[in-house]
Amino acid sequence: MSEVVLKSKETPIDFNTVQQKIKASGLPSVGKASIREIVRLVNEIEKETGDKYIRMEMGVPGLEPSAVGTEAEIAALRKGVAAKYPMIEGFADLKVEISRFVKNFMNIEVDSANCIPTVGSMQGAFATYLVAGRSNAKKDTVLFIDPGFPVQKQQLNVLGMKYEGFDVYNYRGEKLKEKLESFLSKGNISMILYSNPNNPSWICFTETELKIIAELANKYDVIVVEDLAYFAMDFRNDLSKPGVPPYQPTIANYTDNFMLLISSSKAFSYAGQRVGMMVISNKLFSRKYPDLLRYFKSDSFGYAMIYGAVYSLSSGCSHSAQYALAAMLKAANDGSFNFVEDVREYGERAKIMKKIFTENGFKIVYDMDEDKPLADGFYFTFSYPGMDGVELLERLVYYGVSAISLAITGSERIEGLRACVSQTSRSQFEDLDYRLRMFNKHYS
Repeated sequence: MSEVVLKSKETPIDFNTVQQKIKASGLPSVGKASIREIVRLVNEIEKETGDKYIRMEMGVPGLEPSAVGTEAEIAALRKGVAAKYPMIEGFADLKVEISRFVKNFMNIEVDSANCIPTVGSMQGAFATYLVAGRSNAKKDTVLFIDPGFPVQKQQLNVLGMKYEGFDVYNYRGEKLKEKLESFLSKGNISMILYSNPNNPSWICFTETELKIIAELANKYDVIVVEDLAYFAMDFRNDLSKPGVPPYQPTIANYTDNFMLLISSSKAFSYAGQRVGMMVISNKLFSRKYPDLLRYFKSDSFGYAMIYGAVYSLSSGCSHSAQYALAAMLKAANDGSFNFVEDVREYGERAKIMKKIFTENGFKIVYDMDEDKPLADGFYFTFSYPGMDGVELLERLVYYGVSAISLAITGSERIEGLRACVSQTSRSQFEDLDYRLRMFNKHYS
C-alpha cells in the first residue's frame, strides 16, 4: 500500500483522519482507485470529520430532475404499472418518442421498432457487447477511441472479451484515419465505441472525424457505437430546438453500421431511475449475422438484441421510468421543454472552476478540439507541474478535493485528473479557491 509523504500536515482536512481512512480502505493506491472506490473513501472521511469535500470524482447530476418526468412517473405508478411487467422491447409510446427525438435533435430517421429502452446506458453497452461484439466469430475485439468511461472496459473484463484502445488526442483531424486503420486492418475488430462529447476529456469530434470513422467502419464492416451520455451538451452551439439545425453531431450521418446509446441521466437529470435508450439503424436492426446463432435463437441483429441480450439481462426496463422518459421526450419533441437550457449551468460552472484551478498553478490537460478551444461542460481535466495524476490525486485528498486519475480512462496523459463539475455548487467556489491556494503554496 502506497503512503504519500506530504510537504505539510497543515491540510484543510485533518491529516491523521485522512491517513487513517486511507489505510483502513485497503486501497493499494488512492491514485489508481476506481470511481466508486474514491466515492466510498471520501464518504468515510466526510462522515468522520464532518468536513465537506469538493466532490469531482463521480459524474452524477447536480440539478433537480425534470418535473415533467417525475409527474408522469407518479401518474403511471398510481395507475398500477408497478404490478405489470413491461414489454421487453419497450412501451410503445416511448419508442415513438425516441424515434421522434432522434429525428428532431439529430435529423436521423430510425424506425420506432429499433428504439429500445435500457436500464441506463450501462446496460445498453453491456447488451451491445453481447450482440455486436459476437456478430462475427473472426472479430473478437472491441476498439475504444479513448479516453473513455472506465466501467465500459470493466464490463468487457467481466465478460472475458478482448478490447484495445488508443488516446485520440494526438490523432485529431486527418491523423485519425491512419491510426484507426492500423487497428481495423488487422481484421479482429467487431465494434468501435466512443463518447461524444467525451468522458473524461470533453473533446467533441468534428464532422471530418466522424466521416473518417464512418468511412473506415464501412470499409472493414465494423459496427460503430456512439455513446451520447451528454447529449446536446456541447454548449458552443445551440442544439436545443427540435427540428432546427444545428443538430447533435453523429456518426449516423455517414454510415448505416451504427448504434446510439442515449442517456437520460445527465441531459434530463434522471439518473436515479436508470432508464436510457438504445437506437439501432434500420439496416443494422434487420441485418442477419449467422454467427449470432452461436448464442441466440435468431441470426437477426435486432431480434437477438431484444429477445436475446436485453431479455437475459433484465427482462425489460422499469415500467414507470419508461412513462417518465416518454413524457420528457414528448415535451422536448413538442418544443415545450428545453432540456438543454436546464443543463447549461454545467458549462457555466466549468468555466469558473477552470479559472480557479489555473489561477492557483494548475494546468488544463485536454484544452483543444483540433484548432478550437475546448467547450466548457460537464467535465474538464487538470494537472499540476511536477506530479503525475496518481500522485496528485493522493495529495489532493488531504486538501478536501476529490477527482479520478486519467490513468484509468485509457488516456496517455497520465499527469492529469478528471473533474466533474456537477456536485460542486457555486457556494463552494470560495472554498475550492482556498484549498487550491493552500495546495499551491505547499507545492509551488
